[in-house]
Amino acid sequence: MKRFFAVSLVALVGLMAAPGAAQTPALPTADQVIDKYITALGGRAVLEKITSRVAKGTMEIADIGITGTIQISEKAPDKALTLVELAGMGPIREGADASGAWEENPQTGLRDKTGSELADAKRGATFNAELKMKTIYKTLQVTGKEKVGTRDAYALVATPPDGTPTKMYFDVETGLMLRQSVTRETPQGPIDVDVFLEDYRDIEGTKQPFTVRQVTSAFSMVIRITEIKHNVPLDDAIFKKPGVPGVVH
Repeated sequence: MKRFFAVSLVALVGLMAAPGAAQTPALPTADQVIDKYITALGGRAVLEKITSRVAKGTMEIADIGITGTIQISEKAPDKALTLVELAGMGPIREGADASGAWEENPQTGLRDKTGSELADAKRGATFNAELKMKTIYKTLQVTGKEKVGTRDAYALVATPPDGTPTKMYFDVETGLMLRQSVTRETPQGPIDVDVFLEDYRDIEGTKQPFTVRQVTSAFSMVIRITEIKHNVPLDDAIFKKPGVPGVVH
């Protein structure tokens, strides 16, 4: 019986490997997916010439009828500031640099981010992160091919040293990132977030998404970018926590 099973197994393997048998195409490596992404964005040489970025746009949370404006300022190597102005609610600021990360909210006040939330914020503030994936993440693994809308995408799981893994989806044809799925730590507890990157446009030799949809179990938010400028002079002080001597927001 054992010999019959072994012979049958060998025959089956031979049949599957025979010419004309259907075989699943091999997946690309993480390096290949990321390299294609960098090329799709404009190429390493072009991206390395960009040291700051300011993006302005509008945002809408249709579920609860909230609209507002958003401005995102970024500066190499590790600084980011997001300013959100919501109608009737006042400004919301989130900043990060090498020294830490913070949030200022009219409802909850000013607070420092800690733990996984801090790690996520500092990782998110990494400028030109696509060029530094192996530094930001401990492991990068392509896990399969999935659909994002009507597009075929390679799914890549990026696991950081601290915090939860991020699943990224890259268009098989264009190489551009279409979606990110991650669990974020918040003061109210962990929340699952899906981010969809759409409407890529050419800006000064690079491609940037002009529509960003963030979907959670509680609400969906749409950000529509109206303007992007590169290599804008930005004072380091704007990224620091309010109240630090010499810092004015």
